[in-house]
Amino acid sequence: MADTAIFDVDGTLVDTNYQHALAWYRAFRRHDITPAVWRIHRALGMGGDHLVTAIAGEDVEAEQGDALRAAWTEEFEPMLEEIQPFDGARGLIEDVASRGFRLVLASSGQKAHVEHFLDLIGGRDVADAWTTADDVDATKPDPDLVGVALEKVDGSSGVMIGDSVWDAVAAGKLDVPTIAVRTGGFSEEELRDAGAFRVYDSLRELRDNLDGGPLARATR
Repeated sequence: MADTAIFDVDGTLVDTNYQHALAWYRAFRRHDITPAVWRIHRALGMGGDHLVTAIAGEDVEAEQGDALRAAWTEEFEPMLEEIQPFDGARGLIEDVASRGFRLVLASSGQKAHVEHFLDLIGGRDVADAWTTADDVDATKPDPDLVGVALEKVDGSSGVMIGDSVWDAVAAGKLDVPTIAVRTGGFSEEELRDAGAFRVYDSLRELRDNLDGGPLARATR
């Protein structure tokens, strides 16, 4: 049984994945690299410190990684205002918090972006803590983010709620179980193969099925 609910933010609570993919595509194109957009999509959920290598290789990361991440920021920020929460995001985190869980909104995104997303879902009023890039040394699929989320609230055991295979892989490295939602565009089979033990099509469906699962009631 868990005492802490760790919610991924990007792609799970707010609908950002396709803006992320487009921003990365444009950033790569600035540097005369043209990856297939579907490959970028499959890497979403990784942090930028891993994504460049996954898409373009170690040499590109070594030579242009920082420049590509800076270009990504320039491409992504004009799209911030069109990003919206997923249906049911605020109600879900309120319900989970009301069941006694320590609630952490976990992101390795830039601080300004995370704060914008928190405002979209009213997360500051509900969460016990949240994370940004400033809190982690390495991003998913490394487990740092999950560990920091637990530390922020002195949690002894957690459950991860995410949208990508990388959420499940990162959490699994710390033996934290993952509930996945398909808001990131990954299939149920992919999410289960990565370690998710329950998969839902939407936040509404997850909210309707809290009873009887690991988010029914906290251990504290």
